[in-house]
Amino acid sequence: MARDAISMLANILAPHGPPVGAKLSSFVAGDYSIHFFLQLALILAACRGVGWLGRKYLAQPQVVGEMIAGVLLGPSLFGLIAPDLQALIFPRDTNGLLYAGAQFGVSLYMFLVGLTLRLDHFRSKARNAAMVSAAGLFAPFLIAVLITPGLVAVPGLFAKGIGQGSATLFMGACIALTAFPMLARIINERGLADSPLGTLSLTAGAFDDAASWCVLAVVLALFGGGGSVAVLAIAGGFLYVGFLLMFGWRLLAPLGRAVEARGEMSMTVLAMTLALFCLSAFVMDAIGIHGIFGGFILGVFMPRGLFVEELKKKVEPVAVVMLLPMFFTYSGLNTRLDMVNSLPFLLIALGILAASITAKFGACYAAARLSGEDNRTALGIGALMNSRGLMELIIINIGIQKGIIEPALFSMLVLMAIVTTMMAGPLFEIFYGRQARAEGELAQLGMAA
Repeated sequence: MARDAISMLANILAPHGPPVGAKLSSFVAGDYSIHFFLQLALILAACRGVGWLGRKYLAQPQVVGEMIAGVLLGPSLFGLIAPDLQALIFPRDTNGLLYAGAQFGVSLYMFLVGLTLRLDHFRSKARNAAMVSAAGLFAPFLIAVLITPGLVAVPGLFAKGIGQGSATLFMGACIALTAFPMLARIINERGLADSPLGTLSLTAGAFDDAASWCVLAVVLALFGGGGSVAVLAIAGGFLYVGFLLMFGWRLLAPLGRAVEARGEMSMTVLAMTLALFCLSAFVMDAIGIHGIFGGFILGVFMPRGLFVEELKKKVEPVAVVMLLPMFFTYSGLNTRLDMVNSLPFLLIALGILAASITAKFGACYAAARLSGEDNRTALGIGALMNSRGLMELIIINIGIQKGIIEPALFSMLVLMAIVTTMMAGPLFEIFYGRQARAEGELAQLGMAA
């Protein structure tokens, strides 16, 4: 249909201009070198459009709209109403290029997030962040211990032959996961990156996600990857962070001094900085965790001051507007929301959703309160930490690719990821934003009186 239409157009235009006709003909024939630009144009339009609608009518941040747009461009909507056209624009053979762009975009964004992390807040909130992170890990794994035996007994959820221990660890990692890129984007969009709440949430979220990826490495090792997979991921991560703690400040300081001396960032310093970012992301990918943590960790140890201002000015617009939406779309192309097609499966999906929210939100809220945070801040932290987003989609995509879970459970976890992510912004506004404004208005009234 759509392919036939393009073929007809190519035949019509061929006599009038070989370049145009040849390009259209090659498009039909499978020359995927020109798909990327059409994909990127559609991705940018959809993400900005859906993001605008989400902000205007649903009070959702831009990032949530972009996540939804990525799912809509996949088989859940676009592929459902126009399968031929969707397959023509997003053929499977082009997934590799889109995947590379997606990983580069999200890792670069997390590098920028690391640049804004306030280490003075981290030091002052280290104890609180550790408590929130520990609770955000313990409660989900406890829930996983309770619900996984029942899930393993249901045909069509976990792969045949998987051990209960591996299944429990995988479910625990999925429930414990925090959508670190989503969390960072929500905090940045609301101007809270420099606040104690933002630093505490980012730090606890980073710990939880790193731990979840280490647990996934253990699951892959138990499922056939070999014990060296888990050892390399955990030991390698500790060694890399330890190296940066010992030598990172001194090795990277000359970059900051060069920018201060010149009054701006030269192209040479920019190139060196981006090369170091790529190397850091490569190291974390190579040891089996994820490139985004390499970007984030390096950003934490980069010089501050004018260096950060110049780097964000040069890199952030492209990373946020063009590259990051590729990450959302790539994950959306692997998402099917029509897989939960029976009442028993729907009830299981709702049960997983309820258990996940109770474990993550409740545990993080309680830990924040016990660590001394006020009720408003603790509720805000609980709302943010409960978001899972497309980091969840990444980990469950790995699960289905490695044969750990079946498509039905994959879809249930996708549903959980979308719902908890959409909850984060409105709940944070209710628990933290509105009360903050109310307190500010009361304070102004008190001063006026």
